[in-house]
Amino acid sequence: MASAPSKLYADDVSLVVVLLDTNPFFWSSSSLSFLQFLSHVLSFLNSILTLNQLNQVVVIATGYNSCDYIFDSSLDLKRSLENGRMPVMCSSLLQKLEEFSFKDEQLSKEEPEGRIKCSLLSGSLSMALCYIQRVFRSGALHPHPRILCLQGSPDGPEQYVAIMNAIFSAQRSVVPIDSCYMGAQNSAFLQQASYITGGVHHKPQNLDGLFQYLMTIFAADLHSRSFLHLPKPVGVDFRASCFCHKNTIDMGYICSVCLSIFCKHHKKCSTCGSVFGQAQSEAASASDKKRKTPET
Repeated sequence: MASAPSKLYADDVSLVVVLLDTNPFFWSSSSLSFLQFLSHVLSFLNSILTLNQLNQVVVIATGYNSCDYIFDSSLDLKRSLENGRMPVMCSSLLQKLEEFSFKDEQLSKEEPEGRIKCSLLSGSLSMALCYIQRVFRSGALHPHPRILCLQGSPDGPEQYVAIMNAIFSAQRSVVPIDSCYMGAQNSAFLQQASYITGGVHHKPQNLDGLFQYLMTIFAADLHSRSFLHLPKPVGVDFRASCFCHKNTIDMGYICSVCLSIFCKHHKKCSTCGSVFGQAQSEAASASDKKRKTPET
């Protein structure tokens, strides 16, 4: 389905959908505590809203088992003004974040042991794109949309297909995906997302200065980026994950029908049911039969 036609306010008005990694397994082992991380993010979000009164910020929490909207400046700030109070972003966001974290923690207790401690990035990306498409179809003028992934958890190979589908949907809708990765190893998924959609990917070297990284790299609107020297992609990891074992592979087998990827040879595609090597088997059987038949 083609995306809706764009109706923009102006070149410098932005809609920033922030995907906030709340995975407790990552933050329990990170050198930067989650509260410190949150203080940097809140300052950054306030700055985005201050840069232009028409700017809009949406925050989606990306948990271990779930994801949900926890802040929308177009709703929360409007509600605060209607009540005669100054808009207080922190209180609304923190309250919903606490409720979300409690629910996500309860769900994580039911998970089996041995699962990779990754966040549900595919779900939050899908929610972000759905929100942006809803804005496109609202009928009113809207700002330039972009997605910012603040991620620290490792990639989940089982989410490969869903994440790639979201990346190509963002590319078709001309929605850049920026990514700031704070984990020990870099994220192949986020590198590909930023490269394919024309966004910016960066891995901060010093997490104590996270606010400076966010402001100098990710705060600029899309129009202003053409005048700035932002980090360029270097050594993007384009490796895929196999559909059978969910492992990242360098070489593999690809189904010619549905393009599913496998690390080992299979007789049948587990995705579409196509039989691998059927034509070769039939040709070999016919050849053997012809050799065994006596000439008349």
